[in-house]
Amino acid sequence: MVDDCYDPLAQAADLFCKEDMDLDTIESSIGKILEAIGEDKDREGLLRTPHRVAKSYAELLAGYRMDPKALINNAVFDVAYDAMVIVRDIEFSSMCEHHMLPFIGRAHVAYIPSDKVIGLSKIPRIVDLFSKRLQVQERMTTQIAEFINVVLQPQGVAVVVEGLHMCMMLRGVKKQDARMTTSAMLGAFRDDYSTRMEFLDNISRGANSLHI
Repeated sequence: MVDDCYDPLAQAADLFCKEDMDLDTIESSIGKILEAIGEDKDREGLLRTPHRVAKSYAELLAGYRMDPKALINNAVFDVAYDAMVIVRDIEFSSMCEHHMLPFIGRAHVAYIPSDKVIGLSKIPRIVDLFSKRLQVQERMTTQIAEFINVVLQPQGVAVVVEGLHMCMMLRGVKKQDARMTTSAMLGAFRDDYSTRMEFLDNISRGANSLHI
């Protein structure tokens, strides 16, 4: 849990600060869903399923309550470097807020420092901060970019996310190979065409097709 919900980092992270996830209510609700389907929730294979699902939701939706200060852990450093920093092919998993089915994929993140850089492992953790929620890919992409912008106040931030959505693969239109690409460009990446193209060229070079 976050101690100060009004801290600028907590505000940028768009957290649920007030209370823990109610796992008991989730567990009882899953039992009711099993009964509504017509299943016997007390048979051996399903006996602990409500408990397991509740525990999995605590993990899959942990991003609502991650402490962003603990996540960054003072790993912002003064460095005389003003060229592009790119971390590409960051794996993520999230939950579609419309059907509560997973979507998975990879994120590519870049920034141009003003006078500060962030520890390499913190960028994937920032992706997790926003992916471990009920999400839409468009909002998640923007949140990642805006959070990095608040933390580093760089010359620019760029985020591209590619996703495969189970809500489109397993139900409805049932398209197995369709993938969604979203982007957010701030600062120099939005204003300068050559900077934007340098980033896009870097992440496309040697890229493999996204698949399960």
